[in-house]
Amino acid sequence: MNPNRIAVGLDIGTTKIAALVGRYDAHRKLEILGYGTAPSLGVQRGVVVNITQTIESIQQAIAAAQVDCGMDISGVVVGIAGQHIRSLQHSDYITRADSEEVIGDRDLERLTENVHKLSMMPGEEIIHVIPQEYKVDGQGDIKEPRGMYGERLGVDIHLVTAASGAMRNLSMCVKRAHLDLADRVAAPYAGGLSALVADERNLAEWRAIVAFAQEIDVPGR
Repeated sequence: MNPNRIAVGLDIGTTKIAALVGRYDAHRKLEILGYGTAPSLGVQRGVVVNITQTIESIQQAIAAAQVDCGMDISGVVVGIAGQHIRSLQHSDYITRADSEEVIGDRDLERLTENVHKLSMMPGEEIIHVIPQEYKVDGQGDIKEPRGMYGERLGVDIHLVTAASGAMRNLSMCVKRAHLDLADRVAAPYAGGLSALVADERNLAEWRAIVAFAQEIDVPGR
């Protein structure tokens, strides 16, 4: 992680919009440089219902964060929440052409490409593809298959999807607020990454965090 890289998270909730500016220091600890909030006037249950009001709220939160951190903000990573978020389990595999070559990045990319070709429900798009474990020639519980030999490579994946229309509206609001949309992340997933250590993420409950997100009314959002 580049210690000089600045990251800005933009959380668009029902009650408020919050912008948080941070960076990793030399010890890989997150240093908060500034934040800003504004009332969320155009969002209900994570979905934009008023474009103009949402843009104004985003601009207010970003302006406050810029004053607090003393720097200009040009791009953000947007946290996504709401009842339109859905998650599901999927398993897939590929048969490798040359089993005498070790498994490499291209093999894992082929698995991911296959997932993105899946037929989702109408109006739905994939926002996260989270590998949970790999299988090499039937042997499971493999976390890192790179460098191994095998002919058949499989994977168990947790998929997170969101409503395409809601994503387009949200993206448009961010861009019309004169910001670059660096990435999108499901808010429960981001919360899990920030709060849980590696062992906790491997628990069965961790795999269900995003699935439960659509059922939970998070306080303060």
